[in-house]
Amino acid sequence: MKRIPIVLALLVWLPPMSASAQLLAAKEGPIVYGHHHLYVTSVDAHKKFWADTLGGAVVTIGTTKREIVRFPNALVFLNAMAPSGPSKGSTMNHIGFSVPSLRPVIDKVKANGFRMVTAEEAPAGIKVENDIGLASGGDVSGIAYALGPDGVKVELVEIKKQSAPIVSHHIHFFGTQQKEMHDWYVKVFGAKPRAGQTGTFITADLPGIGLNFSASPEPVASTRGRVIDHIGFEVKNLEEFTKKLVAQGIKLDRPYTKVDALNISIAFITDPWGTYIELTEGLDKVN
Repeated sequence: MKRIPIVLALLVWLPPMSASAQLLAAKEGPIVYGHHHLYVTSVDAHKKFWADTLGGAVVTIGTTKREIVRFPNALVFLNAMAPSGPSKGSTMNHIGFSVPSLRPVIDKVKANGFRMVTAEEAPAGIKVENDIGLASGGDVSGIAYALGPDGVKVELVEIKKQSAPIVSHHIHFFGTQQKEMHDWYVKVFGAKPRAGQTGTFITADLPGIGLNFSASPEPVASTRGRVIDHIGFEVKNLEEFTKKLVAQGIKLDRPYTKVDALNISIAFITDPWGTYIELTEGLDKVN
């Protein structure tokens, strides 16, 4: 079956609220992170994970009243199509959210029948106690990893001073060319390298999101067809931006296209390592 990973293919559960997409960081820069787009075997299983367990809000958008799961600064689109593999093993190893306290979230993850995999997935040198990787220095006091349906890996970061129950925090790339990946996103999307970095990964920031890059000892697969099929960036003046991409020698997998049902514009590209990327304009204003 031909896969059509466009923003229109959305299915979620629950009686939805009608609200705007609300990408809060969209006012902070010409390019911000926009959404995660998943291929899922069971929409019901994913609705239990993203909404009931992690606390995302289900909202309807567009003239067709499509449903999405909304988190502050990241939207989750669910496409009912069995994925070819988990997020781990692809260039998009996992996605991250921050919470003010890890323990109640971990307890809910386990109570709802999902696995905590902190001991297996925590970076080397991190001590793990009761599913929490202990951290010190800076705002982060702990990390934890949950495994959702279809093997979607989610990192939970504890930031005690945070007031919101859950907020989009980062996306984490893995690849054999760690620095080259980092530098490509800095050049193409204008991400800002983070100074004074330590640890096994390097980071660049866009408004509302961190882009983390780790070295993989083994080759990783493209995201296309995996549970995290593609990621999305919201871009101001998208048509002009796509022209700049072409001028840089970057192929458009889908050219600049207007989607009337949502009153947005989209385009698709693939990074040099196989991460499939949707570019949108107007997603932050959809209601």
